[in-house]
Amino acid sequence: MSFNIAIPETFILSTRQTSKEFEAEAKKAIALKFYIDEKLSLGQAAELAGLSKLGFMMYLGENSVSIFRFDGDDCGAELLCDVQNAEGLANE
Repeated sequence: MSFNIAIPETFILSTRQTSKEFEAEAKKAIALKFYIDEKLSLGQAAELAGLSKLGFMMYLGENSVSIFRFDGDDCGAELLCDVQNAEGLANE
């Protein structure tokens, strides 16, 4: 499935990009937004953006978006649990 978004040519020209460059950047921006809103997984967002998973993770970093998703209140407890589990595995 695909769909088209009508964008006036003057908008594309004002970015000083070719149509292909504009389209690629728009796909990355849409993927970023849907990833942030938790509507797409990392893999899905990477595919939409036309990037590898590693490439999309780097794109997230360039946009100050973490690949780790912690809920605000549970963040500390979840991190502590992860550290304790890792220590337990290391001691086995």
